[in-house]
Amino acid sequence: MKYQSVFDIIGPVMIGPSSSHTAGAAKIGKAARNLLGKQPKWAKIYLYESFAKTYKGHGTDFALAGGLLGFETDDTRMSKALEIAKECDLTIEFIEDTSAVSHPNTARLVIGNDSEQLELVGISIGGGKVEITELNGFKLRLSGNHPAILVIHNDRFGAIASITSILAKHEINIGHMEVNRKDVGKEALMIIETDQNLGEKVMNELALAKHITQISAIVS
Repeated sequence: MKYQSVFDIIGPVMIGPSSSHTAGAAKIGKAARNLLGKQPKWAKIYLYESFAKTYKGHGTDFALAGGLLGFETDDTRMSKALEIAKECDLTIEFIEDTSAVSHPNTARLVIGNDSEQLELVGISIGGGKVEITELNGFKLRLSGNHPAILVIHNDRFGAIASITSILAKHEINIGHMEVNRKDVGKEALMIIETDQNLGEKVMNELALAKHITQISAIVS
């Protein structure tokens, strides 16, 4: 395994007790919040295998709640996140699911408010690192460790070029990119990891691009 820094070995700066069950869970929760674009009013969180068996003892429950509240992994409020969520009128239900999954530290989050919702599957792969593997039925591979934009668009000629041309104009480099679609000519999802966070001006310009129906960002 190739390490990028010493923090990949000793783990992230965090409120414990576990980098995979606590810090990773917090990152999954925050990714869901970021993709919704606001703090949700409710959340149903399905936990699998190791997450389901140990989520109370290892702090996975309060970490996921903290992520949904927008807390960083080292936020001193993290251990009180469940109580804070209630104070903020965020209702969270934890469900121990026995379905088979590909990784023991898997969580499926269904979150929303009065007008919108999203469904996200994330796994904590160790050392505080996570992967987002599914969003609203689309399969994907998103590390959550780099700035990224997720673009829902019509599966039409020119849709990808309309986004990449704007990024090129603003001299934003693409580190990783993939496109998934449910069927030919239907709705598609474009995932682009970039070398820097995108400002509001660029995001607004991307939202107006041809064939684009929705765009959201994960900041790093």
